Amino acid sequence: MAPSGTALLVWGLLSSTSLAAAVPAQPMITSPPTFDRRALERLQNRGLDDAGSYLGSVFSSLGTDVSSFVASGVPQFFNDLPTGTVVESSLGISSTDLDASPTLALNVPPYANWTDQGWNVRIHGNIYKRPNITQEKLDDLANVFLIGVDIADLPQTQQDQARNLTSEIFVVQQDNEQVIVNFVNDVTVNPDTDSGGISAAGGSQNITMPYNTTAEGDFDSFVILKNTTGTDGGHLLPGNETDHVQLLNVYVEGAASTGNATAYLVPDTGITIISDIDDILRITKIYDPKEGLLNSFARPFTPWDNMPEVYANWSKTIQNLHFHYLTTTPEQVTKNYMDFIYKTYPLGSFDTRPLNFSDASATLAIRKFLLDKIFQTFPQRKFILMGDTSNSDVMSDYPGLVSAYPGQVQCIFLRNTSSTDSSDLFPYNTDGFEGIDQSMYMFFNVPDDLKNLDIVNGQCYNASVQENVTFEWQGPFGLGSAASGVEPPSWWRSIGLGASLIMMTAAMWS
Repeated sequence: MAPSGTALLVWGLLSSTSLAAAVPAQPMITSPPTFDRRALERLQNRGLDDAGSYLGSVFSSLGTDVSSFVASGVPQFFNDLPTGTVVESSLGISSTDLDASPTLALNVPPYANWTDQGWNVRIHGNIYKRPNITQEKLDDLANVFLIGVDIADLPQTQQDQARNLTSEIFVVQQDNEQVIVNFVNDVTVNPDTDSGGISAAGGSQNITMPYNTTAEGDFDSFVILKNTTGTDGGHLLPGNETDHVQLLNVYVEGAASTGNATAYLVPDTGITIISDIDDILRITKIYDPKEGLLNSFARPFTPWDNMPEVYANWSKTIQNLHFHYLTTTPEQVTKNYMDFIYKTYPLGSFDTRPLNFSDASATLAIRKFLLDKIFQTFPQRKFILMGDTSNSDVMSDYPGLVSAYPGQVQCIFLRNTSSTDSSDLFPYNTDGFEGIDQSMYMFFNVPDDLKNLDIVNGQCYNASVQENVTFEWQGPFGLGSAASGVEPPSWWRSIGLGASLIMMTAAMWS
């Protein structure tokens, strides 16, 4: 017989060391799993009723809206968002209906590295138009993204946010568009809060991007800055002769709105913090579909605990620190993320998922692609990596960077979401950390665990934080404190996760 949805999920969680030939390195996108009651009965008949009870309680609490995207740190509701002609078709409009609409730009805050040709800036973003959509239609579209609630039942402020985000999703990307960017050295910098960053003294100029936009409206390319003279006679400082991050404003020419960003000219050496956002900087709960949707589409973005205090302290006390925020959410929903970050955390460059990364394998590989790009762009810098255990790509990509780029990873800090959030019932794999010096990484529970660490000199481990890393698949009851009132069955603890999953899979297939 065909396996149940639960069997497929369990099979996908098997360690690659035990079934290397059968299990792909990255989990594939699956349909939402449903708990097969016949499989549960077979488990009970075989004397494994506590296993069935445990799994049943997990999946019934999560509902049927969970996919392998949750385990990968990519919420399913951010997958396969409509673009281009799909938007036109769903709204019943044509491209000619948009002729009078203004052209808009998403200009993602870029970073720049120093080369023998000068400063090399990575300019990336998207060109699009926003259709005129009635509120009634917006409400219908917004309800597609909400579970168990109608937009009309939300508080007014949440209704407004849901409509705004929905209107940002249902835009029409513009292909084959020429993009011209204007660099202006007029950034207002607060040295006390911006890690010693300074406004660039020169560098104002216009640059035409070397390629027109893609079919998805994307533009992404490095461009070389000329060292033009500023209004006060200043110039851009060479990246190998300064410790300061220099800031330039960047505008997309001709864009009616949202076309402005700040470019960060990052010196050859120093420390860059690469930070994920969901469930490390903000409360998202991607592992809880209903809450994740409300937290992303309707509720105001809320910082996780006192994490802003930790980042602010690093920004104030570590000179010339560069922050880079990396999220794998698609471009259409990036604006809310950027607005939240720049109101709550230190200024920094940004990365998101381009629209041409839309199929299964590309979506699950985008974080590694973006991490490789920044590591290769700054081969002499040290990196501090921030994330959480609910992202399987983080759990594999971060430790992989230690061997891929020797000497560049300074610290890895991972929030153990299951130790402080009882709704996170998904296991995570720590085998990538085997062989890495404990002094380089820490699985922490609360932001205060990060305080008083000398990260500049490589102190990345707080010995008072209980970790219990087993270098294998671990449940929410594995690292730190138990995550929920759902107790793991006794056989799970006694024979280990891998063997337990094999037993359950075999029972469900028979």
